[in-house]
Amino acid sequence: MDHSILQATRELLDEVGYQALTVDQVAARAGVGKAAIYRRHGSKAEMVFVATMHEQQLPPWAGTGSLRGDLLALVRTFHARMAAPAARRLAPALIGELAVNPELNARFRDTFLAAEQAAFADIIDQAVARGELAGPVDPAMAHLLLLGSLASALYILDLPVDDAMVTDLAAAAAAGMTALADLHRGDPDGSARPR
Repeated sequence: MDHSILQATRELLDEVGYQALTVDQVAARAGVGKAAIYRRHGSKAEMVFVATMHEQQLPPWAGTGSLRGDLLALVRTFHARMAAPAARRLAPALIGELAVNPELNARFRDTFLAAEQAAFADIIDQAVARGELAGPVDPAMAHLLLLGSLASALYILDLPVDDAMVTDLAAAAAAGMTALADLHRGDPDGSARPR
């Protein structure tokens, strides 16, 4: 059923666009009741986000053995989803809805962003255990350094993001995380900031 809902969403997006798309249309195309959609997705915007950019569960994570390699593998996964034509067309509308809908924004943070930051927490823990990082780094900051930069490049600056840029983003995020870990060594919660 989930597959049919997401497939119907993608088809209808191509046919009518985001603004004209309705949950009723998706339900009819997928052959399900509207209630079935709302049990899975809190709104049209969330349904479209899942169909085009980001499933609610991230794929199982297999570490590469290095901080930079793990970040590169992660950003490549997200780049493949976020750079898809449908995602690039729809991101501005979805970002706009997040800005004006506190309930949707909270649900987005509690599901999608929480899953992404959990992946960063795992990468950070492994890097600390290997001795690549002097200590923990806030997963939200790591997320901002890597995926925030990718989203900005794709959706705000409209840059032609290729694998060379993705590789550079991973290297820059690894360097930034290393610098932050060094800066906050002995300060696990990062509360001591230099004056």
